[in-house]
Amino acid sequence: MLKVLKSQFEIEELMAASFGIERESVRVNNQGNLAMTKHPEVFGDKMHNPYITTDFSESQVELITPNLRTVQETYDFLNTLYDITALHIGDEVLWPQSMPCDIPDDKDIPIAEYSDCEKCQEARQYREELFKKYGGKKQLISGIHYNFSFEEEFIEKLYRVTDSTLSYRHFKDEVYLKMVRNYLTHRWLLIYLLGAAPICHESFLTTCKKLMDKLDGESYTNEGAISYRNGECGYKNHTDLYPDYTNVQTYVDSLNRFVSEGSIQSYKELYSQIRPKAKDNTNLLSSLEEEGIRYIEVRSIDTNPFEKGGISITDLEFLHLFMLYLLIKEESTKRISNWQDEANNNQRHVAQKGLLDVWLSRDGQEIKKVDWALEILDEMHMMNEELQLGKSDVIETMVERVRRPECTYAYRISALCKKEGFINAHLNLAQAYKQDAYNHRYKFYGYEDMELSTQILMKEAIMRGIHLEVLDRADNFIALKQGEHIEYVKQATKTSKDSYMTMLIMENKTVTKKVLERNHIKVPAGIEVFKGQSLELAAKRYENQAIVVKPKSTNFGTGISIFPQGASKEDIIKALEIGFKHDDTVLIEEFAKGKEYRFLVIGDEVAGVLHRVPANVIGDGKKTIRELVEIKNQDSLRGKGYKTPLEKINLDASSELFLKQSGLTFESMPTEGEVVYLRENSNISTGGDSIDYTDEIPQRFKDIAVASAKAAGAKFCGVDMMLEDYTNAEGDYAIIEINFNPAIHIHSYPYKGTERRIAEKVLKVLGF
Repeated sequence: MLKVLKSQFEIEELMAASFGIERESVRVNNQGNLAMTKHPEVFGDKMHNPYITTDFSESQVELITPNLRTVQETYDFLNTLYDITALHIGDEVLWPQSMPCDIPDDKDIPIAEYSDCEKCQEARQYREELFKKYGGKKQLISGIHYNFSFEEEFIEKLYRVTDSTLSYRHFKDEVYLKMVRNYLTHRWLLIYLLGAAPICHESFLTTCKKLMDKLDGESYTNEGAISYRNGECGYKNHTDLYPDYTNVQTYVDSLNRFVSEGSIQSYKELYSQIRPKAKDNTNLLSSLEEEGIRYIEVRSIDTNPFEKGGISITDLEFLHLFMLYLLIKEESTKRISNWQDEANNNQRHVAQKGLLDVWLSRDGQEIKKVDWALEILDEMHMMNEELQLGKSDVIETMVERVRRPECTYAYRISALCKKEGFINAHLNLAQAYKQDAYNHRYKFYGYEDMELSTQILMKEAIMRGIHLEVLDRADNFIALKQGEHIEYVKQATKTSKDSYMTMLIMENKTVTKKVLERNHIKVPAGIEVFKGQSLELAAKRYENQAIVVKPKSTNFGTGISIFPQGASKEDIIKALEIGFKHDDTVLIEEFAKGKEYRFLVIGDEVAGVLHRVPANVIGDGKKTIRELVEIKNQDSLRGKGYKTPLEKINLDASSELFLKQSGLTFESMPTEGEVVYLRENSNISTGGDSIDYTDEIPQRFKDIAVASAKAAGAKFCGVDMMLEDYTNAEGDYAIIEINFNPAIHIHSYPYKGTERRIAEKVLKVLGF
């Protein structure tokens, strides 16, 4: 097989695959007790949320990534799911360990609750039956399930170049079943390398207690332990059941036999370290018979307590290599008849004492764990070199864990628990991960290249169980689907709810003013200046007057110059020239007094109000304006291209002209504590700071903002309003702009003030 892959396949073909992760975790309170609260309503119906649901218990969260094409995408998506979940479970945290926290007696463990639908009740009944048969405590053991499949094109090509006599469908089944058989034989290695559950809390222990020694006042372990989840204390069927993996039909027949014999009530009850999965897993056996194996699900992996998402990127890369190794590895010709029993014993031996120099059994012969492990990793090194996969560093990391047990997760978490205590050690990790989730609450890992407003909407959709598809990353174009309802969205607020004409009205500032005036909404007076006209004549008309000069059809403050104290004829001409770089028509308007506020209108309400402070720096008496800007731009919340809550300050011609009015340049050195504004316009896109005023603004001004949006027929609109005194409900105002496709991130994560759940309101208007 290795020769075939080397001669017939490119690296890209070999590494093309589909990956998915299901990560289970129990919710706990600040004392490390199992949370007794209900699954948060914000995640919607747990039967219909494809990303965030529950497992056995109401307190047991399950995070599910979609099938993704790279390991990195899978890792990023899983960590995003973690962040979303961790930030919406109140004061609780997600337990970062496979073995559970401080748990109550069985009778007090809450089984997952469902609504009244038929499938919902079947799910509840199934869990009640498991509870009666196996108890509630073992159901709380959590882990990582790893879903893997090769790309269909890879298997099709492999079928062609191997000249198989099987049909394509049966060839594909054999590919995956060979991997399954090899996995069962070699799974002990993964348990050693990725095992991270060597300690149990005393509240979990029943009959297993006799196998362990007390670690501290609340937990138990034994010398060499790696994974109680995969050992005698873990979740397993009462009787060891070994399906026949010869082909799909023998596998299905063996599961049906287990049910008919009464060993299990349903095929779903069979607990196996790996499962062949089908296109329709709700009718698994019939789907396997009719359509064959779609992918395989690996179930041996413990939650890594040292990773926020529960599994590291290195381990995911190794799993990918391991899947390829399982395909290439020739099955033993000396395999004994009870090979599954042998593999099972190896698993349990490693799980219980794997950190010691234990012996295993291979084809009936004893072999040292270290020798067998290094032999497998040497074969993987050879595979990596022959196929030029470039992953030797990943394999070498695993070699180090074999040679030095202190590098394993099991050893490290045991050492940490000895130092801090079982509950405290895990709580400290969980709370640190929750803080990290908060620090990056605006991010969708792996999609940072997209606009931040789009990322925020994507995360809100996922949280609520709305199926997400990214149609065009570069264009920030996504599809949202729930049941039969589908909406296409571009840049978070370009939707089917606003017409093309609405966009054209707001895009053209001249038309905007006329539309608003006809609806009795106050706007600044002014004139249009066309390219080719005499700039001097227009400049002379407004010389020494407080004015604003802006292109007719730009957004984000582009090309705008503001002169609140009046301007010379020369400065007006220069401002017009700046404007003409962006449009053939430039407006000169009277300067509206007061402060500018951005009203975000969504549907028929104001979802948020911001006062945007123009880009500024505060002097220290030592640094120039240029140097102060460089320092302020280092803030992690500042970036470029609307991918962070704040934008970096850009020292351009407009800011140079604005500073000139105060007799300053970029090289001026402000005194200590002196605030220097770098431009008059306060757009966040030009480096301004956002301050939330939603709750302070009188309703009258909010009504005017909604009326302005309605005048243009807009469901999503940014209304820029000048207010002389925002506290005076009867005070003066002027609408200086209404904007199509308003950003939502500035309201979601303001520089100061309350963070607003804007994406939730967007989804509501879209009908979700």
